[in-house]
Amino acid sequence: MTTVGVVGLGYWGPNLARNFDRLPGAELTWLCDASEEAVERWQTAFPSARTTTRLEDLLGDDALDAVVVATPVPTHAELALRVIEAGKHCFVEKPLARSEEEAERVVEAARAAGRVLMVGHLLEYHPGVEKLEELLRSGELGDLRYIYSNRLNLGKHRTDENALWSLGAHDVSVILRLAGEEPSGWEVMGESYVKPGVEDVVFALMRFDSGLIAHMHLSWLDPHKERRFTVVGSKRMATFDDMELERKLTVYDKGIDEDYSSYGEYIARSGDVFSPRVSNEEPLRIECKHFLECVRDGTEPRTGGESALRVVRVLERLQRDLVRTSDVARR
Repeated sequence: MTTVGVVGLGYWGPNLARNFDRLPGAELTWLCDASEEAVERWQTAFPSARTTTRLEDLLGDDALDAVVVATPVPTHAELALRVIEAGKHCFVEKPLARSEEEAERVVEAARAAGRVLMVGHLLEYHPGVEKLEELLRSGELGDLRYIYSNRLNLGKHRTDENALWSLGAHDVSVILRLAGEEPSGWEVMGESYVKPGVEDVVFALMRFDSGLIAHMHLSWLDPHKERRFTVVGSKRMATFDDMELERKLTVYDKGIDEDYSSYGEYIARSGDVFSPRVSNEEPLRIECKHFLECVRDGTEPRTGGESALRVVRVLERLQRDLVRTSDVARR
């Protein structure tokens, strides 16, 4: 049995608490939030868990195995570091940190302490994304040509992170997993239309040494609600659409083939469209279960420290270019 404490009872923390409370092999023993009101609100939902407004109470509990950090993004690295230095395994929400330097400190601390560090890049545990990666690795899509993603909504505007860090963390993690490499070049543009200094719309283009290009459209200021990836290969194309209730993944037998009857010319091929079976298991449950397995077996998580560090490194580079282009536009 792995004992788990959840720190941060805002938007996402209660969802994590719910999963760890229900999963076999886990015991939810602590709930923690700086707000007494939040603690009181969730205490009745998880009556067997102890509650506190002080992280120190969790860190000082020798019977506690793991701490889940679901606090605001600027606190992730600091709190994860404290958890690991207290000898606890740590699950921290995405992104791991706001800079590569911060992320490296956390990763190194976990390595030195021999503790499991896992970051909540939830989409990497989505059965639809897993199936998409499986199709790509099997060669069914052919050589990877380009990827583009749309993560749009008319949603809540944050004050502590822009659309790149809040929405882009999801898409960057998936793009890096599918690409198997980090970008070597990038161009980013964005604008702050609602709150000055916090970009609510961002367009990012990344180039890779393999020839792959990837594009992200991220926005809290859009009439459409979209969570979609399109992957174009040399043989087939595929779309993962998280807003679809049933057809999460669609594969298109489409492409451009050489017309051997006419030397040097190419023709468009448009074949069948099919939707592979995708498990409907909740991605958050899969993610939490994976964390427990890694703690139990001492294995590296799918979204462990090194993987999370790559995401932060790319986000930081994109942010620098976003600032640069914004400065140029204001001149």
